[in-house]
Amino acid sequence: MPTPSPKPLQPLKGIRVLSLALNLPGPAALMRCRQMGASCIKLEPPSGDPMGHYNKAAYAQLHEGVKVSSADLKTEAGQKALHRALASADVLLTSFRPSALEKLKLGWKALHKQYPGLSQVAIVGAPGARAEEPGHDLTYLADNGLVGGLALPPTLYADMGGSLMASEAVLQATLAQRAKGKGVFIEVALSSAAGYLALPRSWGLTLPTGSVGGAHAGYRVYPCRDGRVAVAALEPHFAAALCAAAGVASADMRAMFAPTTHQAIAAFLLTRTRRQLDKLAAEKDIPLHTLAT
Repeated sequence: MPTPSPKPLQPLKGIRVLSLALNLPGPAALMRCRQMGASCIKLEPPSGDPMGHYNKAAYAQLHEGVKVSSADLKTEAGQKALHRALASADVLLTSFRPSALEKLKLGWKALHKQYPGLSQVAIVGAPGARAEEPGHDLTYLADNGLVGGLALPPTLYADMGGSLMASEAVLQATLAQRAKGKGVFIEVALSSAAGYLALPRSWGLTLPTGSVGGAHAGYRVYPCRDGRVAVAALEPHFAAALCAAAGVASADMRAMFAPTTHQAIAAFLLTRTRRQLDKLAAEKDIPLHTLAT
């Protein structure tokens, strides 16, 4: 019988997270918090979350298990609804600019005075003094050298990376509150998330001259007979298995950077179908994944 999967840990069980954050990073962070056991409540403006209008499927997945209510925070009734929710919350998740938080009377100084046990995780575009600057995922990626040519990145790296940092911040805030008995303020910047994701590039690893940027013959995307193949034979034993299959005599580290090795492996893979390569990977323990053209 197959071994049953262990139950996921729920380190946030019993923690109440109130979110005012819209679009993607905030709801994605809230989804992670719910998966970690938190009770999640969200207050949306009367017009709803924009995500609910332009991608209903994404909105539904992000808010599964989240109690969503409507409140116009610019009105007295909306403020009353907000403070009723704040009175029983452990963490407040926001994604407004600092100036907007002040207008809504949600600046940290006033909030902490009124609710000393409450923590706040504030998602912003850029850190510190740059938090008022306009921006989006694409601009944060571009600022960190993660946009090449005119093609858009295949996913929203800064938003999703920022959502992970925000859910991590909720965990940090929970630990701090338990240790000190009072809430803390943590700012999470999407541009910082992009910068974190860009670290391998800043180290040169993913540049064309880097070992995982195309210079190593065992770590590249090659054409094959009926599609493409992503090869990740970076470690010496994987590289040796790949070279043996391709008929390359030497598989030491220096050889993997040689043009002749690139040419030999490319020529070999071009003669094989995806099905043949999938079989080869299983038989010879080579990390590769075939793709349609």
